[in-house]
Amino acid sequence: MTYAYLFKYIIIGDTGVGKSCLLLQFTDKRFQPVHDLTIGVEFGARMVNIDGKQIKLQIWDTAGQESFRSITRSYYRGAAGALLVYDITRRETFNHLTSWLEDARQHSSSNMVIMLIGNKSDLESRRDVKREEGEAFAREHGLIFMETSAKTACNVEEAFINTAKEIYRKIQQGLFDVHNEAGDRTRNLMVPSRIHLHCATTRTPILDFLMQVHRNLSSFSIFSQV
Repeated sequence: MTYAYLFKYIIIGDTGVGKSCLLLQFTDKRFQPVHDLTIGVEFGARMVNIDGKQIKLQIWDTAGQESFRSITRSYYRGAAGALLVYDITRRETFNHLTSWLEDARQHSSSNMVIMLIGNKSDLESRRDVKREEGEAFAREHGLIFMETSAKTACNVEEAFINTAKEIYRKIQQGLFDVHNEAGDRTRNLMVPSRIHLHCATTRTPILDFLMQVHRNLSSFSIFSQV
């Protein structure tokens, strides 16, 4: 299927906040209650329609463990949008947002759209972070804010779509160049609709090679007009 633009997203945040579940709910419309921790990255893609234009979302779900932060940083390149996720039932994941945000802004375009997501809104009885706190953090740092539930799908669609709408608005305002950093287009970029890359903690030549291929795939462009 042809598309007018390709938007690259990166999903960031502490381990266990539900990043992979959000991706799975958005791309596959299902919830997986038991999910292996992401080691390295996962990839998903989906077509959406914004203002009558077909847009392909290329979404990179990153590992939340500190030991993989250096790998995560390599995926910011060319990202048009980021979903910064915390768990409303775990105060520490909210406290770590500043560190994640600093990383995102240091390694990405200054125009990257960042959506702050308070996930697991279905666990209201276990809430440890008030909605107002999330709203205040987003306001202070110029982010969009939503609370979601990957389990019930509440606001999951809206989080991804609203991020795309804001990116598209910036394109219309001329804040983004529709070509990538190398001046090429990615209309012929062929990648599977979902890639799951798990890697062992011990580095090997084949692991190094796979990670390099994965990084190269992730850095083609911010978005491309066909």
